[in-house]
Amino acid sequence: MTSVTPMTPAPPWEPASTPPAPPVPLSALLARRDLGLRLLAGSGDVPLHWVHTSEMADPYPYLLGGELLMTAGVLLTDPAHYVARVVEAGAAALGFGVTPVYDTVPAELVEACARHGLPLVEVPPKTPFTAVARALWRLMAEARLHELRRVTEAQQSLATAAARPAPVPAVLGALASRLGGRAVLFGADGTESAAAGREIPAEAAGALRELVGVLPPRGPASASGDGGGRRLAAYALGGGDGLTLGVATERRDPGDHTIAGVAVVLLSLLTAPHRGADATVRDGALVRLLLGAAPAEIADTLGPGPWTVVHASGGDGTPFAAASLAAALGTPLVDAGGTAPGAAGPGGTAPEAALGAVRLLLPASSPVTAQTGWTLGVSAPVEACELAAADAQAARALRRAEATGADLVRHRPGGIAALVDPDEATAHARALLSPLTEPLAETLRVWLSLHGGWDRTAVAMDIHRNTVRQRITRCAALLGRDLDDPDVRMELWFALKSR
Repeated sequence: MTSVTPMTPAPPWEPASTPPAPPVPLSALLARRDLGLRLLAGSGDVPLHWVHTSEMADPYPYLLGGELLMTAGVLLTDPAHYVARVVEAGAAALGFGVTPVYDTVPAELVEACARHGLPLVEVPPKTPFTAVARALWRLMAEARLHELRRVTEAQQSLATAAARPAPVPAVLGALASRLGGRAVLFGADGTESAAAGREIPAEAAGALRELVGVLPPRGPASASGDGGGRRLAAYALGGGDGLTLGVATERRDPGDHTIAGVAVVLLSLLTAPHRGADATVRDGALVRLLLGAAPAEIADTLGPGPWTVVHASGGDGTPFAAASLAAALGTPLVDAGGTAPGAAGPGGTAPEAALGAVRLLLPASSPVTAQTGWTLGVSAPVEACELAAADAQAARALRRAEATGADLVRHRPGGIAALVDPDEATAHARALLSPLTEPLAETLRVWLSLHGGWDRTAVAMDIHRNTVRQRITRCAALLGRDLDDPDVRMELWFALKSR
């Protein structure tokens, strides 16, 4: 059976900027000797997504599915009915704590769990439920770290493969190796164009071709399913020529979709139709940028420009969604791996934008319009040698867009004050001016605006000249600053404007 998986945003409880933590097998918890857990029924191979503790007689309404349900049996009166409801809710396993209610796990509960195939774990008296939950969260954190490292290494491997003389077979080979399966590039007519990796059974190959046929002829989409003992996935490339990437693996790990998404972006870039020699050279320059080359090194091959850098947040957090955004804006030059074109600092990290941000590079002549589901920050047009400055502009524009709720914000030159983040400036102003009362702050503002003129300030505020002097002297004492220093006056003026 195959099924189309639409590209929908992540649920509200699941952050889109990072992948969810991989589940942990129950056997990993059972292996922790410090917990002293004992499996009484069922299998230890079930995956655990979280822990939930409940002493409700019927916990069904409070379960999401996939959890290890912990209980001491306070309201356990009918074990058979209780287990049936837990299984119906989709819980992965049941943990039963002995004492203070029961000295041993009830035999009826063990029999019911064995009959329903629900794993039952005995929790000894000296092991609090919170210790079990903490152990699971730690195991999930370790699994997530391992998965993120695997994804990062795969992204680097795929980017390196894309820079080789025969990039398409190299990318397919790197993808198949990283996923431990087979990667196939299908043409618009459904025939294999290129393939790499382990051979798969004929039944699985046929199921993969069938899955590819489920995808729409145009537009980014993905489909997943099982067939021939393999986990199958298909991704339509964004080049507009009907090419599709098919993947067959023996298992499916949480990071596989992200790794395949990177391959989709690169293959879309490498197989886009009607690409002349100049475009190929520019794409090669982009790959060098993604691998850490300085803008000055590729300025000649990338072209003088002018260019525009775009920062974006939104989508579903995968490079596959980034490819869709790039196609909508009409550019194959997209980076969804966390380093902006030309903005990488020491160690390859971007100084302005958070890791995982989507960045795009496109000719300044190409219009940038708001896109559904995305928030965009757009730089001013720059030459290729100024991409780092444009990247910083786009990052600040994106932050302003997110702060104001706008779909798109363009960089606008605004002097030195515009280079400072408004929220940071406001926070600094509040802290700096906190010793001053409102009359003192207002007097200081008027006095600075009139270049320290005592008489003019007195007239503007309709107070006596001596009152102005007393207030300014008080401000200097409370702030601990020399108000005759022009640097101090400048800082206070910006603070008063930003408060």
